[in-house]
Amino acid sequence: MAKSNEYIKYAASIVPSERQLAWQELEFYAFIHFGMNTFTDSEWGTGAEDPELFNPTNLDARMWARLIKLSGMKAMILTAKHHDGFCLWPSAYTDHSVKYSLWKDGTGDVVRECADACREYGLKFGIYISPWDRHDPRYGEGEAYNKFFKNQLTELLTNYGDIFCVWLDGACGEGANGKKQEYDWEGYYKLIRKLQPDAVISVTGPDVRWVGNESGVCRKSEWSVVPYWYSNAELIAAESQKDVSKPPKKISHTTLDIGSRKAIKKCNRLIWYPAEVNVSLRKGWFYHEREDYSVKPLSKLMEIYFNSVGANASFLLNIAPNMEGKFSEKDIETLLSVGAQLEIEFNEDLAASSTVTDNRHLDKAHCGQMALTENTGKYWHSGNDPEGAQLVLDLGDEYDIDKVVLSEHIRTGQQIEEFSLYIQLDGKWKRVAKETVIGHKRICRFREARTRYIKLVIEKARCFATIEKFEAY
Repeated sequence: MAKSNEYIKYAASIVPSERQLAWQELEFYAFIHFGMNTFTDSEWGTGAEDPELFNPTNLDARMWARLIKLSGMKAMILTAKHHDGFCLWPSAYTDHSVKYSLWKDGTGDVVRECADACREYGLKFGIYISPWDRHDPRYGEGEAYNKFFKNQLTELLTNYGDIFCVWLDGACGEGANGKKQEYDWEGYYKLIRKLQPDAVISVTGPDVRWVGNESGVCRKSEWSVVPYWYSNAELIAAESQKDVSKPPKKISHTTLDIGSRKAIKKCNRLIWYPAEVNVSLRKGWFYHEREDYSVKPLSKLMEIYFNSVGANASFLLNIAPNMEGKFSEKDIETLLSVGAQLEIEFNEDLAASSTVTDNRHLDKAHCGQMALTENTGKYWHSGNDPEGAQLVLDLGDEYDIDKVVLSEHIRTGQQIEEFSLYIQLDGKWKRVAKETVIGHKRICRFREARTRYIKLVIEKARCFATIEKFEAY
């Protein structure tokens, strides 16, 4: 490869960690925003609230878990502590927690109930914890607060079983005259890695990045391989290194192109940093009765699903339990309809027992047929001449098709930059999709047509091309 293209070869070599691979498989999971704000009808609490205000009359975490499961989601992330500092577990390090509430006479533990419910229903469990704390007097005192925060992290990461995700919010609304706290991010990450080594650290962390908006929109090309400066953790680590490219003066998570050849060319430190799309079922993140009739419709949620899970990102859908501690009827109705619609959309993979041929492959062990195996260790590999490589799927008979699902074998990196998809109609090939990246998953939707043959053509790739899944619905 020419010297000028060494950066492309380098980008192609970046691969996910085992914890990132496990996270990618979840694809669609729930956020639960519940806490003091639920009872004060606010989004950002002040930290001065009386703990006795927290008093759900019929909290039912098993109901949450059951409905999350029925809606097609595979995990739950609970707001264990929001910006107001109120803790949903009986923390030994603060008086601002359920321990001092009227709920269950101070003997309750929402985190425990959620963790147990997730285990019962086969869901992964994660925690959201806000570093910004508007209640604790140590906030702004540097090391004293960092020690307090690590103590709370330790409680959450040692008392509730396996945690799949620690979601660290970077929000802070202190303002110009507010308290300034130097967070010990590296210390936080080190502690999480020690106590829950399989957990991804999301958003203000090194494993999963925020997509850049809360409206459910992915980029046209949502690359998982991006410059290091999009990760707070990597940016901190790079400060002591002299051999890394300098980050731009202004870094924006809303930048539309963060992974193309042009976007990575001047950066000599790239990372695997996949995107998460976080959206709330309602307008706000916490429950407000006035929003009972502003729940997003099924059509909108499905569009977000296809534009996140189907565009190489994950979909984190927020649900806000009410003051009773249950999901409202409208939310329940919507969640069940999402689960039912997903069942309809992906009821039967018509490619499962079909045949795939190719016009080139690395070797017999990586021929086109390998794209149809259930074994993630088996996949089609183009060899080192990927552009123009083709896979033709023969369904054996004609079926009505409106979706094709593709996945790369991302253990060997993200390689495909452009591809086209064709179906055969009356003996002629008709292009139904022209897209850019695939990554973990790309869902190509098109007008329903009756066909037997589907062709995938790799137009452009970095070093080679792989396909681990080739599904038709």
